Amino acid sequence: MTPAIFGLSGVRLTADERAFFADADPAGYILFGRNIETREQVRALTDELRAIHGRERLFICIDQEGGRVARMRPPVWDGYPTGELFDRLYTVAPASAIEAARCNAEALGIDLAEAGISVDCWPLLDVRQPGAHDVIGDRALGADPLRVAALGRAILGGLERAGVAGVVKHMPGHGRALADSHKALPTVTASEAELELDIAPFRSLAGAPIAMTGHIRFTAWDAENPATQSPFVIEEIIRKRIGFAGLLLTDDLDMAALIGPVPERAARSLAAGCDLALNCWAKMADMIGIAQLCPVMPEVTAIRLERALAATRAPMPAADTARRVSLASKRDALLALAGAAA
Repeated sequence: MTPAIFGLSGVRLTADERAFFADADPAGYILFGRNIETREQVRALTDELRAIHGRERLFICIDQEGGRVARMRPPVWDGYPTGELFDRLYTVAPASAIEAARCNAEALGIDLAEAGISVDCWPLLDVRQPGAHDVIGDRALGADPLRVAALGRAILGGLERAGVAGVVKHMPGHGRALADSHKALPTVTASEAELELDIAPFRSLAGAPIAMTGHIRFTAWDAENPATQSPFVIEEIIRKRIGFAGLLLTDDLDMAALIGPVPERAARSLAAGCDLALNCWAKMADMIGIAQLCPVMPEVTAIRLERALAATRAPMPAADTARRVSLASKRDALLALAGAAA
């Protein structure tokens, strides 16, 4: 199995993609807006991916957070609120905010499970910092690590109730970045003591099944390499100091924060200690290069992958519309306590 997550070019697999995926046997796939059209089409697409590999528990992920980061959008799918609204409610009523976040995540997870999507790249555990770039912004669950961890735990629990695995991101923390890592490499100059705040929510949720790295350089830890490609950050900070023992996924390798050909970016990230290389944009030359350059998945990664998917369920045979509506209604009633709207 190739230790990579690959993107798809459109709403249906091409003949070349079908043949390549059968041969390369990637760990899984990621869907974007270009792959999303109707409920029936998305389910047919994910069913075909499972048929290629003969695996019911297949890593098929998406970025479905709510707010501005949502690949499945109205009017076909429900809209979901940003992290900021749960943070706002937490200030008024912490227990209500936690329950609202859990209900929201389960409702969203039901949408994903119906579509055959097993993994959601969410929740963010990035602690929001004043003056930082707004690439995180209202996606954040707050500026207090304890609050972020509490809401993040609720989101993971809600997704799991729907049979979907969550991905905590962007480890070890994107909240201080002054640049958008899609466009440039952010450099964070905070001290080790200051960075304890950033890693605190990740430490609290170190038992999460899956985590995603951030393409950020932390001078206190490694002045040369972004976290994704830093053996020190991955081993000493993520694995030891945070205590994360699960499946570690890179952020998108096509982002401008990284340099060099995409297959080489993947190889460097895996060599640094990441488990899976995330390649989102379905460029066949890049995917072939990754499959050729990257080693066969090591046993430890295969074990982490299996554990990460253990709580996921086979795709739902039909929409649980009544359950989703009930959960969304409860969420909205709770958010109304803080004058927030979904």
